[in-house]
Amino acid sequence: MANRRLAPASEQPESFAFSPENAEWAKTQIAKYPEGRQASAVISLLWRAQEQNGGWLPRAAIEAVAAELGMPNIRVLEVATFYTMFALEPVGCFWIQVCGTVPCDSCGARGLKEMLHARLGPAGHVSADGNFSWLEVECLGACCNAPMVQINQDYYEDLTPESLGTLMDDLAAGRPVKIGSQTGRVSSEPLGGADTLTDPTLYDGSRVGAWRKRFEEAGKAEQPGTAPVAKTGEAASGTQQAAENPKPARPDAGRPVERSVSDAPAQRAANGETPVKPEDRADAAERSRSTAKHGAARQGDADVLDSPAKRVAEGEPAAGEQGHQEAPARDAVPQQPEASGASEREVAAEAEEARVAGALAALPKDATPEQKADAVGKRPPRLDAARAGQPDDLTRIKGIGPGNSQRLNGLGIYHFDQIAAWTRDEITWVGTYLAFPGRIDREDWVGQAKALSAPAQ
Repeated sequence: MANRRLAPASEQPESFAFSPENAEWAKTQIAKYPEGRQASAVISLLWRAQEQNGGWLPRAAIEAVAAELGMPNIRVLEVATFYTMFALEPVGCFWIQVCGTVPCDSCGARGLKEMLHARLGPAGHVSADGNFSWLEVECLGACCNAPMVQINQDYYEDLTPESLGTLMDDLAAGRPVKIGSQTGRVSSEPLGGADTLTDPTLYDGSRVGAWRKRFEEAGKAEQPGTAPVAKTGEAASGTQQAAENPKPARPDAGRPVERSVSDAPAQRAANGETPVKPEDRADAAERSRSTAKHGAARQGDADVLDSPAKRVAEGEPAAGEQGHQEAPARDAVPQQPEASGASEREVAAEAEEARVAGALAALPKDATPEQKADAVGKRPPRLDAARAGQPDDLTRIKGIGPGNSQRLNGLGIYHFDQIAAWTRDEITWVGTYLAFPGRIDREDWVGQAKALSAPAQ
């Protein structure tokens, strides 16, 4: 498509330096990026260097930009040779870039290229009068108005060989030219003119935007010395419906509202109260027992289900044999299993979350993770390195991924038995440091670690 080579050595200037104004501008651009990311300004600096050098980039300008940004020359050369917006050879006063990709090619771009070749010669060469040079480039992003060209920084669309020739004559003579579509198309409408959304009522407010007309009429009616405007049609109907079916006022519209006071564990902790009350623990355990008895069957619930085989094994009648037996009283209390360990862990997790939330509320916002953890718990004992240089695979504990495993290693935690020995304060410290208090209890890291560190039977 485009031959991206630097100009011959005979056309290359010996040196290049930004003018004082451009040098100051370059510093402003570089300052927009954080330390170590100055290379992000490479395109901006290359473009300004091209403008200063008369519309093209010599090798010296590329190397000057590389030095300014602390980049290897080859890195900047890669950018300059990739984008066709950078001219690598001298160009005329009017540099014509012809889009040659599929939409433009299908709509007549080949005719434009043939005309330019006949008038100016091969692509990449400046005309004898120094006014024009041209190049075929990749898509310029105006496919809807193909074919098109870019001349310097402006787009000219809906071209034919004849209209492009006239455009070039006007540019060479200094006459004003029309930028954009040369046929008067706007908004990327079809070539033959708009053929959809042509109904005038879409734009006069009678269908779309009727609310605006009502607002304008209401505004005129409120102006002093203006007679009220009679409401008709849709506006009158809407007013009548609003009067007959008034909307309920918002709860806080002009009168106090009684709202329930939050009684969450975090609120209790903030008020200096016990985060989780004893009756709450009992209620949670009761709900857990009810769920285990009456909820859907889960893995591990086989001992709870009253299966026919189990009844026969225990000497009781199977389901088909007990139809004559009396049904239990409606108000009889069924026997309930003991509360599961999962509910106890959930209660502990909620209590820890509430306690940590209350303690952290008193810390400054810029407190470090270690400061936060020290405020609520005690750091567990650490090892300087794994025993025998062989750390346990902590990711075997459900809930510990590779990232948290590395963070635990950074705290000197390498083995299952270390986690198995954590106290309540140490669990709170680690959970807060890792920014998820309560999670260690919910996922039972300590219980899992004890099982994994136990000697094999």
